[in-house]
Amino acid sequence: MDPVVESYGLTKRYGTVLAVDNLSFKLAPGTITAFLGPNGAGKTTTLRMLLGLARPTSGHATIFGRPYVKLEKPATRVGAVLEATDFHPGRSGRDHLLTLSRSVGLPDSRANEVMELVELEESAKRRVKGYSLGMRQRLGLASALLGDPDLLILDEPANGLDPEGVRWLRDFLRSYASRGRTVFVSSHVLAEVAQTVDQVLIINHGRLVTESSLQDLTSRVGDLVRVRSPRLSELAEALNREGIKTTASNDHSLLAHDTTSERVGNICFSAGIPLHELVREGSSLEEVFLELTSEVEK
Repeated sequence: MDPVVESYGLTKRYGTVLAVDNLSFKLAPGTITAFLGPNGAGKTTTLRMLLGLARPTSGHATIFGRPYVKLEKPATRVGAVLEATDFHPGRSGRDHLLTLSRSVGLPDSRANEVMELVELEESAKRRVKGYSLGMRQRLGLASALLGDPDLLILDEPANGLDPEGVRWLRDFLRSYASRGRTVFVSSHVLAEVAQTVDQVLIINHGRLVTESSLQDLTSRVGDLVRVRSPRLSELAEALNREGIKTTASNDHSLLAHDTTSERVGNICFSAGIPLHELVREGSSLEEVFLELTSEVEK
């Protein structure tokens, strides 16, 4: 099966700044791929090059085998949201969608359909200036869905959504991909991405860090053990002496890498260090992400 998106050595320079550096990847049909990277990693620049909004310094990218600008009726093939702020504040949500749908030759009824899809029908006549950020995110998604496209490209679509909205978005994207459609989603909400995607593409400083399935990525770092003690510094020293790497967690606990809870418990017992919590955890996408991007920075 042919890839939906292919990037070949995409490179973009802005003067002396190398924003994207020889980036190559592929997206398969019917999958959701997370595009991850720290702020300034080059994610948005890459998406702009895919959509013909920025010209690569070198390399090229194709969507359905062609550059985006050469697609016939692109609105029916690709739906994209790079910013959730590109709205006329005085227009209603429905009028915004009507303007877009008419510009690409779609019937007015499609505006109503996509408003229902993103559950904004009750706010269709409200002016966009009165929309919350989460509502604007939904309106942006509605804009991308107007042409019933085979590919969605979304830049931080969960930004501004409340927990219920994030769950709705996750379920919507999974349903969308289950019909053979493809989703490429840039995000920094790593815990949420882990519940949504099939593939993960990580970049840092414009360079590819890893391209893999979510399952392969989260299994590559090994088992983790979370341990809590009133004497964390002593605990870290005791584990380090036994060759066990530790990292401090933001909830005042330690994560011991590539080990077992039995071994950690035995070390603590031998050192006379009291334990308040000892639990085995699988590696999370966030932990893998931080480790991989820190390796690149080194």
